[in-house]
Amino acid sequence: MLYYNGVKIKEAKDFKDRLLGFMFKKNINHGLLFKKCRSIHTFFMKEKIDVIATDKNDNIIKTYKNIKPWKILIAPKSTNNIYELPKGTIK
Repeated sequence: MLYYNGVKIKEAKDFKDRLLGFMFKKNINHGLLFKKCRSIHTFFMKEKIDVIATDKNDNIIKTYKNIKPWKILIAPKSTNNIYELPKGTIK
C-alpha cells in the first residue's frame, strides 16, 4: 500500500476507476494513483485537490496545490504518473 504524508493512496487500475476518479465525491480522504498518465481534469469534482506528477522512477517532477473543479491539468512531458490527493496534503 502506498502513502504520502499519511494519506493512503489507491491505484486507479480499471477503466471505470480511471474515468471517474474523484468525480462527484465529497470528503476525499485518500489519494489516487494514475499510472502512465500525464493529464487529468477536475470536471464534476466537488472539492479542490492536490496533484503530484512523477517520472517513471516516481521522482516528483511537479506539484500542484488546491486545483479547483472544472480545470484541465497537463503535466510536463517527462511525467509518467499522476497522484490525485485530498487538498492540503502537499505541504
